[in-house]
Amino acid sequence: MPTPPFRADHVGSLLRPSALQDARRRRAEGALDAAALEAVEDREIARIVAKQRTLGLQSVTDGELRRSWWHLDFLWGLRGVAEYHTDFGTSFVGVKPRTAGVRVDGKIAFPSDHAMLAHYRFLHERAAGAAAKLTLPAPSALLGRPVLPPIDAHAYRDRDQLYADLGAAYRAAVAAFAAAGCRYLQLDEVFIAMLCDAQYRAKMVARGDDPDRLLHVYADLINTAIAGAPADMTVTMHLCRGNFRSTYMGAGGYDAVEDVLFNAIRVHGYFMEYDDERSGGFEPLRLLPKGKRVALGLVTTKRGALETKDDLKRRIDAAARFAPLEQLCLAPQCGFASTEEGNLLTEDEQWAKLERIVEVAGEVWPA
Repeated sequence: MPTPPFRADHVGSLLRPSALQDARRRRAEGALDAAALEAVEDREIARIVAKQRTLGLQSVTDGELRRSWWHLDFLWGLRGVAEYHTDFGTSFVGVKPRTAGVRVDGKIAFPSDHAMLAHYRFLHERAAGAAAKLTLPAPSALLGRPVLPPIDAHAYRDRDQLYADLGAAYRAAVAAFAAAGCRYLQLDEVFIAMLCDAQYRAKMVARGDDPDRLLHVYADLINTAIAGAPADMTVTMHLCRGNFRSTYMGAGGYDAVEDVLFNAIRVHGYFMEYDDERSGGFEPLRLLPKGKRVALGLVTTKRGALETKDDLKRRIDAAARFAPLEQLCLAPQCGFASTEEGNLLTEDEQWAKLERIVEVAGEVWPA
């Protein structure tokens, strides 16, 4: 495919290599300075970019290797947002994540010196002809947890004004990354996917919100964020019901959000979690508009066992009963390491899964 999402694509995050894990530990102990840690990050990112190219992927990411979290590192870099630790009511099945989150202590804006701009430039310079894909949390990541973060009443007396500033900050971010060369942007949208989960919806009602209104708020925030994107920038959206140490937060098919998802949100494509029954059936794909693509997340990142070619082709065929095959692609259901802890599989298993995606895509959609 000349433009993303590609027939064989991936979500973005990769397992943190052992050399990087060791460097992070030594940095925390005071045995390594910031420059030495950055040198390790640079080396490992260059290595995994080369590996992605060797596998035949048309898009490459930095694996989010410089991040601790899929979302918080970006959010902490916004003006008016600070690091905060407490229980935000986010529960994963069978495991408790670190209690990191945000507080809003001022007017939200995107700073011109956000650290991730330099991170993206490093990737862009090393993409070697591949599409250098940037992954960012969708705006809903700021307020999507069941317990709202602390919000300074002097900064925001009205949540609608907060949403307006958040959308403007994201629009400025998209413009800044576009100026840095980004032409493949992915917004990771957990909380629209979580609106498919009845228990999560009940928690949002309990905190005083209307889940159906939130769906439209989150959609409007995405549209605001990308409204000024260059005409040659492809924007995709990844949907996930949680991914921490091979566990998850929610379940439920896309039926509850399908109309807004496909007809109101102005992205070019979707990465949709479809690795097990938690994601429901393929029926919502019948609403996929012409001109948009869906990367089917059929390959799980939560377990190391490798999917067979026959099983993947069978499921692609099942999805093609509801959306044209030419509008479909193949991908993992999520990243391999939404946080630095990573999922419970090995690097070799990770690469084998990406290689299998490339192989199957080449056979289903031959050039």
